[in-house]
Amino acid sequence: MEEITFRHTLPLQIRFNDVDKFGHVNNAVYLNFYDTGKTKYIASVCPDVNWEKDAIVVARLEVIFHSQIHDLDNIAVQTAVTGIGTKSFDLAQRVIDTKTNEVKCSCNSTMVTYSLELQKTIPIKEEWVKAICEFEGKDVRKKK
Repeated sequence: MEEITFRHTLPLQIRFNDVDKFGHVNNAVYLNFYDTGKTKYIASVCPDVNWEKDAIVVARLEVIFHSQIHDLDNIAVQTAVTGIGTKSFDLAQRVIDTKTNEVKCSCNSTMVTYSLELQKTIPIKEEWVKAICEFEGKDVRKKK
């Protein structure tokens, strides 16, 4: 399996309410981290994103927790597109400690492009596919 290069890194702030009574970031918060990373990735890489018309919805999600995150840790979410189909794309993401580069949590997901106007799935815009492939430095389209 090819090693993933993460070209998109977004520093995250741990908020007071992210930490549970056990003194670590609650597992439910990680999905917010991944959603923020995905949204910033798409907004910064893909041209002409209109969040009032374009949506990206979760079709599949797998999260693996490697070690705890505490309130004073410095963390970031890293995002890479690993495969693009006709209406969906695969993401690899991870939350890392920015001081040690330790992977705290990893996530693989399949996202589907969705029209808020039509209320149905739509093909990924070709200009998005091109921009993602350029950003990732390789053709990540799935072979048919």
